[in-house]
Amino acid sequence: MIERAADMPTPIPNPDTKPCAPATERNRGAIEQVLRQYFANRRRVLEIGSGTGQHAVHFASVFSHLVWQASDRAENLAGIASWLDEARLPNTPAALHLDVGGSWPEARFDAVFSANTLHIMSWREVELMFSGLPQVLTADAVLIIYGPFNYNGEYTSDSNRDFDRALKADAPHRGIRDHAAVTALAGSIGLEPIADLAMPANNRCLVWQRFSGV
Repeated sequence: MIERAADMPTPIPNPDTKPCAPATERNRGAIEQVLRQYFANRRRVLEIGSGTGQHAVHFASVFSHLVWQASDRAENLAGIASWLDEARLPNTPAALHLDVGGSWPEARFDAVFSANTLHIMSWREVELMFSGLPQVLTADAVLIIYGPFNYNGEYTSDSNRDFDRALKADAPHRGIRDHAAVTALAGSIGLEPIADLAMPANNRCLVWQRFSGV
């Protein structure tokens, strides 16, 4: 998913060209350090909104102990497949079709990761994502969400304010989400916050874990 308007995935001019989101190349190193800590004892990861598939290939190559299950809406699956097919990693099954308002996978995952998705979804879709998560989470699952967030109703930087305006100008349902509102949704399904980490470019990594098995 996109990080800034300038980082929109480039269009695919022909079937032999893979989609590319430059932001994934820039942010993967910082995200990798977070995953190294919080996914160290995980086994199966569901990535929601895999976008181009670049994160899936990178993180699966770095963390060979993880089965990395990419997923996205139907229109992005071909681009993801082009990255997965080229990498030919043993721990990346074919990407799943997942629209948060539709059906969810039958499999269970002890980790879920999503990057730069919540500000692209409508708020209703964000709510649907959290309400759907219990269908796929194990009792001790860890959820990590990367992206920009507002705190106490305020932007954390001028660049985030400008980004939010650009998002809403492009599509009124989009926008940077409030940390407290997202945390409340997580709490409603038994996820407890365990980390809120500053990341480059005024982004955050929010980490929750499920202890109650709700």
